[in-house]
Amino acid sequence: MPENPLALGIDLGGSKILTAVVNAQGQISSRDHSPTPAAEGQEAVIKSILESVDRALNQAGIATSDLGAIGMGAPGISNPETGIIFASPNLPGWRDVPLRDIIERELGKKTLVMNDANAAALGELYFGAGRGARNFICITIGTGIGGGIIIDGKIYTGAFGAAGEVGHMTIDNNGPLCNCGNTGCWETLASGTALVREAKHQIEEGARTSILDYAGGDIEKVTPRIIHAAAGQGDNLARELIAQTGYYLGVGLANLINIFNPELIVIGGGLSNIGDMLLNPAFKTAKKRAYREVYQAVRFVPAELGQNSGVLGAAAFALREMKRTIA
Repeated sequence: MPENPLALGIDLGGSKILTAVVNAQGQISSRDHSPTPAAEGQEAVIKSILESVDRALNQAGIATSDLGAIGMGAPGISNPETGIIFASPNLPGWRDVPLRDIIERELGKKTLVMNDANAAALGELYFGAGRGARNFICITIGTGIGGGIIIDGKIYTGAFGAAGEVGHMTIDNNGPLCNCGNTGCWETLASGTALVREAKHQIEEGARTSILDYAGGDIEKVTPRIIHAAAGQGDNLARELIAQTGYYLGVGLANLINIFNPELIVIGGGLSNIGDMLLNPAFKTAKKRAYREVYQAVRFVPAELGQNSGVLGAAAFALREMKRTIA
């Protein structure tokens, strides 16, 4: 491999595809962001991935042959050894999809596939808030809740790569139905999707709130950002909904703290941008529910890489695996 090889990082999410050309130092030379046509099915999503790749490569002024490797983070249960996506709650209809083989066939370049939240954790480990830490957990709170677990400086993937699905631990066995088929998963109670669902329910029940005004009177346009905006202007319901989401976030954090005894929990994802209004109730609840000594040993820090964590981690993982294989 060249002394400073380039990799293509692809971060496939339920709502966005982010593609970037990255070097071994984590420097991004091009970046493409596009929506994921998840509702249109597998073929449409893969077509969009390939189009995003073309744009990123053209922007960087390089060809696929100039890449050392391709790394890809994808949501759901996957096996990094085979590159197969077994199931993805946020990508309807995806089951046993040989994503690695498809991308390798289409682009003619060695590709590695891993869980998107694991890729984000690696990005923070190599280039972000996790640098220097040996044992930490990275959670991303957005459409759902993803998690990556770093133990002794390495990503923990479990028996075949499916570890870290923290968003699908049961918080309330009588809770809402999750896309995964379970009920009461963490992400059904503490994600952006959960926050919007509860806001819509309250509005439909006739609650007094300005949330709908911020959405232009269209309930389908209610988003976490709109709820946050209403809360910032003193809307009581919006504040209560965010605090409730924070409470459930804290319950899950307490479970992770007690199980893993991490030195660090890195928190990222779009919903975390709400800040103290969401996080203070979460930390208060986690402190109350976790073992005192274990809670005192952990630090909560914001993710440093923003939306780039997944592409940086996926690209770095691919380059390191290729280097290890060649060596």
